[in-house]
Amino acid sequence: MTLTLKSTAFIHGGEIPSQYTCEGMDLSPSLEWLGVPENARSLVLIVDDPDAPDPKAPRMTWVHWIVYNIPPDVTRFADGVISATLPIGTKQGLNDWKKIGYGGPCPPVGRHRYFHKLYALDTVLEGMDQPDKADIETAMRGHILEQTELIGTYEKRR
Repeated sequence: MTLTLKSTAFIHGGEIPSQYTCEGMDLSPSLEWLGVPENARSLVLIVDDPDAPDPKAPRMTWVHWIVYNIPPDVTRFADGVISATLPIGTKQGLNDWKKIGYGGPCPPVGRHRYFHKLYALDTVLEGMDQPDKADIETAMRGHILEQTELIGTYEKRR
């Protein structure tokens, strides 16, 4: 079975409801996955926006959430996951607000895409203290068994 990722909050390519954004309660959306390879030792979730600051002239990818060392038998996150409710052993990295945890969509202009990327790894990522996306990607190199993504979009109501 192929690794797949979905959400009860939004469909692939669909709009992310405002409760998961800076205009709402800024909760992380529910996420569910299937098809984790049998030999996976951990999972990594990275949520980022490649359209920052303006989708018509993107200059950077803005990182919204990093979760790593997710046990391979875990198959979902409920709405509003925080450090205290993550599975045992699961850790979070620094987002681009230089904070640990989820930071929802808050695009300054236009409709942005938010990539929820899930990776199955053949290892557990050890020895990291508040890693950023570059640290995680370096540590994952050569250890990715499978990956999948779920894309949502958001534009501020103003």
